Amino acid sequence: MDVIWWALFIFLFRMANVAIGTVRMLLVVRGERILATLIGLFEALFFVVAVGKVVQDLGNLWNILAYCVGFAAGTWVGMILENRMALGYVLVRIVSLQKGRRIALALREKGYGVTEMLGEGRAGRVGIIDVVAKRKDVPLITSLGCEVDEDAFITVQEPREVYRGYIPRAS
Repeated sequence: MDVIWWALFIFLFRMANVAIGTVRMLLVVRGERILATLIGLFEALFFVVAVGKVVQDLGNLWNILAYCVGFAAGTWVGMILENRMALGYVLVRIVSLQKGRRIALALREKGYGVTEMLGEGRAGRVGIIDVVAKRKDVPLITSLGCEVDEDAFITVQEPREVYRGYIPRAS
């Protein structure tokens, strides 16, 4: 029974190690230096404890398996955590053949800052709508765009940094 408890311990520590490592890397990319540094402290602690226990007894297959499965589970959990945190900003671009103006008005009505442009597409003139918003607002923005024009072409990009402009505080 002791073997199972240690394997579970290793699995949980390795899963936590990789999950917070995934979040830390995303914070680094977004320039969140202080939070990324603090998370790195715990990431290293969990790693040292988990790997230390595995290295103590390399003949214990349960510990090695727990370490490997913990890595895989941590990757999954890290992606879920990062997605739920929805940190940072996005640029949502909506291209509409005929309803660009209506999409822009609908988004402005919801409080978003919108930049409208005209472009030339395969089928002729198109309306191009750019919205910089919090990442957690992507579902609302895209559903609003599709509600006005079900054929709208929508892309979402993550800008590295955002300076000035109009981004609603409460969304």
